[in-house]
Amino acid sequence: MIAQATKYIYDGQMNDVEIEDECRDETVGMSQFAITGYGADYDVEGIVRRLEREDIIIPKFQRNFVWSQIRSSRFIESLLMGLPVPGIFLYREKDSHKLIVIDGQQRLMTLKYFYRGVFGDSRLPFGLKGLETKFSGVSYAELLDEDRRRLDDSIIHATIIRQDLPDDSGSSQYFIFERLNTGAASLAAQEIRSAIYQGAFNDLIRDLNNNLAWRELFGGKSSRKRDEELVLRFLALYYGSERYLSPMKSFLNQFMKHNQHLEIYEEDQIRSIFERTVSTILDKLGSRAFKRVRTVNAALLDSLMIGIARRLNSGPIASDITEEYDSLRADEQFESAISASTADTEKVKERIRLATEAFSNVG
Repeated sequence: MIAQATKYIYDGQMNDVEIEDECRDETVGMSQFAITGYGADYDVEGIVRRLEREDIIIPKFQRNFVWSQIRSSRFIESLLMGLPVPGIFLYREKDSHKLIVIDGQQRLMTLKYFYRGVFGDSRLPFGLKGLETKFSGVSYAELLDEDRRRLDDSIIHATIIRQDLPDDSGSSQYFIFERLNTGAASLAAQEIRSAIYQGAFNDLIRDLNNNLAWRELFGGKSSRKRDEELVLRFLALYYGSERYLSPMKSFLNQFMKHNQHLEIYEEDQIRSIFERTVSTILDKLGSRAFKRVRTVNAALLDSLMIGIARRLNSGPIASDITEEYDSLRADEQFESAISASTADTEKVKERIRLATEAFSNVG
């Protein structure tokens, strides 16, 4: 039996959370894609206008803008001096025709901030810093007319990619982003999803991740969006476990893409299912409910949440359920399904079946 819950106040700290989850190391097979790539030269002023209109979308990562003012200033100086700068990679969305930045976000954000006259989120004036040329200390508004025109007319080369086949609304986006993004640290799976499946569903996942009962059960926030991925994983399996086929990464990609704008499952429905499930688990089983030994076990988490969520469809749970929980944890088949090959199709379906049965008749 595990301890009852204690009240929890989330302190906002973020860390690289340790989780038992074999899915994070999955190798995902790919279909054959027909991809068209072509080059386009954009003048800097045109790029900034497109950024302001959100015709070019910069993904919102937690490591959003990491360049220093000196590094940003040197990039602007290179353009002012007519020096070549690296190109950027963009992905053209099929329906909206918007361009999503795959590689080059630091350069593009630098341009956006310089034209606005404010450096990043600091609210400090963006004057060029750390330079040994006449441009040191100069803001965009203070540039001489000839220098402003030179910057406005400077060319950034873009490689634009679009998917032609298969015609399934962009299934290649995840793989293209995963392989072409050249950031200093490899992006985690949910960081990539947050970039390419932006919309109301992604915003809702971020909001649900702040739920206090969820935070008590999961722990501190993950700097790599591992907690957000497990929110997505619960919802994807709750709504579609009977359709699940490994690998898990591809299953989650498809679910997030198809519900990107909450056109299949509505916000109120999703929010209600998630909030009553985590509240019940915390209240009835305590803060260690998702921990197989010392750390959160993703397979235990997804199956337990689905088992409880399905039971809650019949009404609130009034009785104590620790005996059912302990019996489930002692089941050898269940233990096997949460401890090895946890993304395997049959293992996923088996543990969800067992968890559903364990709580189906509690009062």
